Amino acid sequence: MRNIEAVIFDWAGTTVDYGCMAPVQAFVKAFEKFGITPTEDEVRKPMGMLKRDHVRTMMNMDRIHQEWIRVHGKDFTEDDVDQVYQESESGILDILHDYAEPKPYVINTIKALRDAGIKIGSTTGYTDEMMGIVVPKAAEFGYAPDCWFSPNSVKNMGRPYPYMIFRNMETLGIHSVANVIKVGDTVSDIKEGISAGVITVGVTEGSSVMGLSQEDYERLTETEQNILCDKTGKIFKENGADHVIRNMSEFPGLIRRIEAR
Repeated sequence: MRNIEAVIFDWAGTTVDYGCMAPVQAFVKAFEKFGITPTEDEVRKPMGMLKRDHVRTMMNMDRIHQEWIRVHGKDFTEDDVDQVYQESESGILDILHDYAEPKPYVINTIKALRDAGIKIGSTTGYTDEMMGIVVPKAAEFGYAPDCWFSPNSVKNMGRPYPYMIFRNMETLGIHSVANVIKVGDTVSDIKEGISAGVITVGVTEGSSVMGLSQEDYERLTETEQNILCDKTGKIFKENGADHVIRNMSEFPGLIRRIEAR
């Protein structure tokens, strides 16, 4: 029987900030400052990466790349990447305190895991400065993992590199990747978990991949919700996720099934 010792959660879109809305707003406004309006799909595709890497990935997308050349009359440089990143960072720091509320079922699920003796770690695409806002605000709502690590903690080698997960394991005293689960709402989360050799779980409702606010999701019919969850779950599976859940209420049961195997 497998013994799950720790679960390592992502933050925005997984445990807090339903729909991962804060980063989307910040990236759109940052690019608009430089004359380019990215689509939401373009913004969300690299979600979960270190934010500077996220900007660079967007700049290399065919449409945005060509639009940058059209608007600016030349190709972008690393200095341009840094300027867009700095603009996005400034924007997100202004709004993060409004996007730290835990998603549905998170608080009760964390309690159930702790009652079962499971440790709670976390990784993020946010910087330490951003986490300095999110962590205490989430704690006010009752969510506080045992530890967290940002890309700043691992020489800015964030997702899909596995090092944030390994830092969690070291801090929590976990002896084997076989006893760790990584839970996230982006493809980058899944790739991070695969790189680390841990069990990976994608959560569909409120995820960045789904890209809907809680209000918009709840306006859908049950059939529409099921179709959208299936579509989102398929993306996670196609990118190597071991398991998919709709929301955190399903997670304790999944752990029991994993352990029983």
